[in-house]
Amino acid sequence: MSKVRVIAVTNQKGGVGKTTTAINLSACLAAEGKRVLAVDADQQGNTTSGLGLDKNDVPLTIYDVFLGEATIAEVKQPTCMDGLEVIPANINLTGAEIELIGNDRREYILQEALAEVKDAYDFIIIDCPPSLNMITVNALVAANTVLVPIQCEYFALEGLEQLLHTVNLVKKRLNPELEIEGIVFTMYDARTNLSLQVVEEVKRSLGQSVYRTIIPRNVRLGESPSHGLPINIYDPKSKGAEAYALLAEEVMEKEWN
Repeated sequence: MSKVRVIAVTNQKGGVGKTTTAINLSACLAAEGKRVLAVDADQQGNTTSGLGLDKNDVPLTIYDVFLGEATIAEVKQPTCMDGLEVIPANINLTGAEIELIGNDRREYILQEALAEVKDAYDFIIIDCPPSLNMITVNALVAANTVLVPIQCEYFALEGLEQLLHTVNLVKKRLNPELEIEGIVFTMYDARTNLSLQVVEEVKRSLGQSVYRTIIPRNVRLGESPSHGLPINIYDPKSKGAEAYALLAEEVMEKEWN
């Protein structure tokens, strides 16, 4: 049996479909019979609410894990999907940075916490905050790979170089195993030439690590989080649901490489 894969979904640029990707990739992997833990490491708590939980009414969150006051096993919650559990987050996480200042092993807290439950899952998907802070560093240290959603727009490449630099730094100093899982294009609009140009340019400069699946702009994808449902439950026949199902298949294919 292959070991668990821990994937950090990250981009320092906001509004690129990062949380949408974390929620729907997790749900589509679970739909394929995989045991999945979604870790909400973003203080906005959108992965938590997008999977049907009230982020302000959960007894414990990832903040309690960072403070050493609860284990992952105590914090995890079931979701609307069989095989998918979530570690919730909310605005409390904002305070974690300051609380961790005196902790010598502050970069390794999430890695060590996840180590206790890893064997129960096939995939652990971490939704990172849209900035480079201690929580993001924790996610990158805990992960095997980094999945980067990129919006098909002109400034996409600017943020990408900065992110790849960060990943390389973490790899060099804290987690030598860390690799780029792949780049996923989101919010693709086939009607615009710009989308095509961005896709071609990234493929040219990165080659192998670009996923074939491209996530389209899709109204239903935008609606589903407000209903607390992943797209494969909210509207399984939508273009967004089809795209994330294909992405999950690609991610699973890589499992055996």
